[in-house]
Amino acid sequence: MKKIIGLLLSATLLTGCVESMALLGQATAGAGSGKVIQSAASSAVSYGIKKQTGKTPSGHALAYVKKHNPENKKEKCIEFIKATNSKTCAALNQNIKKTKHKIIEVKNSILDKSKIEDLAKKSGLVRR
Repeated sequence: MKKIIGLLLSATLLTGCVESMALLGQATAGAGSGKVIQSAASSAVSYGIKKQTGKTPSGHALAYVKKHNPENKKEKCIEFIKATNSKTCAALNQNIKKTKHKIIEVKNSILDKSKIEDLAKKSGLVRR
């Protein structure tokens, strides 16, 4: 009976030590790979953003999705993967389409200007 009580008591006391050693093991392994520094930097940046703007980085992301996807449509980020269907992907896809359209407009206006300049040079209106 004394052995059983002794084993149960020591098992109870030693499990507390094992848990804390497990946590220390994670911390020392992370310190070598830079995870602790990365985590500290990430927390500092998040705190700074919240202090400046009043929103967390995830709050900014949610506001972006609400602004660019007011209909709450869901779209795939990657066409052939079904699991990527989300509201965030719909907002990003819409933003990408707008950006592509603006780039095409700028490219066309640059080409139009160069055509006008070429015509002006050919007609002799502009000195070379």
